[in-house]
Amino acid sequence: MDRIKVAVLFGGCSEEHDVSVKSAIEIAAAIDGEKYEPIYIGITRSGAWRICAKPRAEWENGDSCSAVLLPDKKIHGLLVLKKHGYEIHHVDAVFPVLHGKWGEDGAVQGLLELSGIPYVGCDIQSSAICMDKSLAYTVAGNAGIATPAFRVVYGDGRPAADAFDYPVFVKPARSGSSFGVTKVDGADALDAAIESARRYDGKVLIEQAVSGCEVGCAVLGNLGHLGHRSGLIVGEVDQIRLRHGIFRIHQEAEPEKGSENAVVTTPADLPAEERRRIGETARRIYQALGCRGLSRVDMFLRDDGLIVLNEVNTLPGFTPYSRYPRMMAAAGVTLPELIDRLIVLALEGG
Repeated sequence: MDRIKVAVLFGGCSEEHDVSVKSAIEIAAAIDGEKYEPIYIGITRSGAWRICAKPRAEWENGDSCSAVLLPDKKIHGLLVLKKHGYEIHHVDAVFPVLHGKWGEDGAVQGLLELSGIPYVGCDIQSSAICMDKSLAYTVAGNAGIATPAFRVVYGDGRPAADAFDYPVFVKPARSGSSFGVTKVDGADALDAAIESARRYDGKVLIEQAVSGCEVGCAVLGNLGHLGHRSGLIVGEVDQIRLRHGIFRIHQEAEPEKGSENAVVTTPADLPAEERRRIGETARRIYQALGCRGLSRVDMFLRDDGLIVLNEVNTLPGFTPYSRYPRMMAAAGVTLPELIDRLIVLALEGG
C-alpha cells in the first residue's frame, strides 16, 4: 500500500522560528514511516520555501531546492524547482508545524484552503481569532467564559497611566511564547512595556493581572455535527508555578534542561474535581472559538475557584519541553499516536 504523503512545514518568519524547527525535529523522529511519507519543507526567516531531507538546527546550510505549495485545487501538489526545470509532487496532507505569525494566524491556512489539501489544525477563522487575544477574549466572553479585563492600544497611542489598577500585563495582541510580554507593577513602567510589545505587533493589549495559578489543558479532535463535542479528547491538566517573573521557557538559553524560573507539573497538583472543571472549561473554550485538530488552552484558576481564559495556542509546540505533548502523554496518547491522530483528523475533515 502506498504511504500517505505528508508535507511538514517548519521554520517560518516569526520570532518563533527556532521553536518551530525544534518541534519539527521531534515530529520527524516520531512519525510512522511505514504509514506516512513525510516531505520536509523549511521556511527561512526571510520567507523562502526550501525542501530538505530532514529538519535540523542548521537545515538552511544543507543542500536544498525551492518548493512551494500550489494554490490550485486540481493539482493538490508541491512545485519543486530544479536547476533545469521543475517537478510537481502530489501531497495528501500538510502538517504546518509553524508557530506565531504567518503560521498560527490564518495566513498559511488561507494558502492551504486555496490548495484544497487537507491540513492539521485550526481553520482560517479560528486561527485568526485565537492569535489575536483581544478577539479571543471577546468571542469567549460572549460565550459566557470569564476573561481578564483588558484594553487595546493601537499604533502610537498612549493610554493614561492612571487608568489601570496595577499590576497589569502588557503584551502584543498577536504574538506567542511570551515575546514582548511585560508585567507592569506601576504607572512609571507602562510606556516602556508598551514600546517593548510594539516590537512584535502594532496592536498592544493591556490586561488586568489575574490572581491565581496558571493551568493549561491540551485538547485534541474535531467538533462533530452542530458542535457535538463527544469526539474531543482532553489531555491531563498541567500547572505552572513561578519563582519570579513570567513563564517564557522558549526564550531561555537551555530550555531542554528546564525553566529557570518556573516548574511545570503534569498532572496539576490539584484535586481531581478541580482538574475536571478545568478540562471541561477548556472544551467549552475550544468549542466557542471554533477550534479543530488541536489546541492548548491556557487558563488561570483564581483563588475563589473561578477559571479565567488566558490564551489559546492553535499550533502548540512539540519540542522535548513543550506542554501539549506532555499533557497528551499523561493522558495515554504517545507522540507517534498523537501525530497519527492529527493527520487522520485532517484527512477526515471538520
